[in-house]
Amino acid sequence: MIARKVALNLLARTRGGVIRVEENGREVGTFGEPGSGLHSTLRIHDERAYGAFIGGSAGAGRAFMDKQWDCDDLVTLVRIGARNMPAFDRLRERLGTALGPIQKTAWRLKANTRRRTRERIASHYDLGNDFFSLWLDPTLSYSSGLFPTPESSLEESQEAKVDRALGRLELSPRDHLLEIGTGWGYLAAHAAREYGCRVTTTTVSREQHAFASERIRAEGLEDRVTLLLEDYRDLRGRYDKLVSIEMIEAVGWEHLGLFMERCGELLTPDGAMLLQAIIFPDDVYEVEKASVGFINENIFPGGTIPSIEAIGRAAGRRSDLRLAALDDLTPHYAETIRQWREAFAAREDDLDRLGYDARFRRMWTMYLAYCEAGFLERRIRDVQALYAKPRFEATAPPLPKIEAWPLRHRELAVPA
Repeated sequence: MIARKVALNLLARTRGGVIRVEENGREVGTFGEPGSGLHSTLRIHDERAYGAFIGGSAGAGRAFMDKQWDCDDLVTLVRIGARNMPAFDRLRERLGTALGPIQKTAWRLKANTRRRTRERIASHYDLGNDFFSLWLDPTLSYSSGLFPTPESSLEESQEAKVDRALGRLELSPRDHLLEIGTGWGYLAAHAAREYGCRVTTTTVSREQHAFASERIRAEGLEDRVTLLLEDYRDLRGRYDKLVSIEMIEAVGWEHLGLFMERCGELLTPDGAMLLQAIIFPDDVYEVEKASVGFINENIFPGGTIPSIEAIGRAAGRRSDLRLAALDDLTPHYAETIRQWREAFAAREDDLDRLGYDARFRRMWTMYLAYCEAGFLERRIRDVQALYAKPRFEATAPPLPKIEAWPLRHRELAVPA
C-alpha cells in the first residue's frame, strides 16, 4: 500500500518525540528521538488510516472517529505531530492533489453571511445546554480560564479571567458595557452584579439566549442587563466599553475589517474594547487561513482563527481602534482544556444517554485533545487584547503580570 509506505517514511523523520507504531497488536517500528520526553503508541486498526494521516488533520480526525486508529495518549501524539508540522507540510505540498484547491475554493465561497453565521453557530452551540452542562464548570464558560494559583478550581479561573478583562477595561458603575457573544450569560451577569454597570449583550445562538435570559431573570438583573438575539452587524447605539470573549473566531477572516469597524463605531470616542481571542502566530497565519482542517470540517464550520497582526491590520484600515495592551493566556488555556477533556471522558455514559453516539464522542475527544496539544506547543495561542479609542485614558494601576505556571506545572509533572 503506497500510503502506508509514505506514512512510515514520514514517521521515520519524526523529531521532538517518539512514536511506536502497532498494526493489530503487532509492532511495526519505533520512530523519533528517544531523549525528547514525549512518547506515544499509535495503534493502527485499519490500513486506510495511513492515507488519512497523509490527508492532514481533517483526514486523521475522520479516521479516528471511524476507529481506524487509536493511541495511548492522544494529546502527546498530537503534540509530537505539531512539532513536525513543517516537514509534514512540505511533504503534503509535494504530493499535492486536485482535491485540495477545490476544497479551499469551495470553503471560501461559503462566506459568513448573517444566515450562514446563525446556521454555523447553531451547529455547535445549539447542541444543547444539557450537553455543555455535563462537562463545563458551573459558570458554563466555554473559553480559557485564568488560574490565579496552581490550586485554583476551573470555576475560580473563569471568574479571574472575567475580572482581568473587566479590570483591563477599567469598568465602572457609570459605564454601559456591550458584550458581543453572550455565551451562557456569566460575564454579563457578573459585570452587572459586581461592577454595577449596565450591560447589553448579544448572541445569535437561540439555545444560549434562552439559557442566559433565565440566568439574568433568576439573578434579578433584568433592570441592568439587556439581552439581544442579533448579529454584530446589526447592532446600533454607543457604548462606553465593549467586551468580546473568543467570538472573533466565528467572524471569518474576510470579515475581520468589518468586525473591527463595527466595534469602533459602537464605542464612544473615549471607549475601549477588550478582545479575548484564540490566535495563530503571525508567521503561520496565511498558511493556516488557506487550510481546511479537522476543526473547520467537524467542529466550527466557517470558523477561522486570526492573528494579532491580522486583527491590528484590520483595525488600522477600518477603525480608529489601536492595540493598547496584550496579555498571554496560552498556558492557562491548555490547563482549562485538560480539565474539560477529563470531565468529558468521565461523563461518557451520561452523554450516551443524551443520545450522543460513540462517533460523536470520539469527534469531541479528538477536538479537545487537538486543542490542548496546540496550546501546549503554542501552535495556537490565547490572548486578551485591549483596543482603545484615541481619547481613552487608562487611570488604574498596572495589572499584575499573568503567571505561566500551568504550563510549567504540567511539564514538571511529565516523567523524564
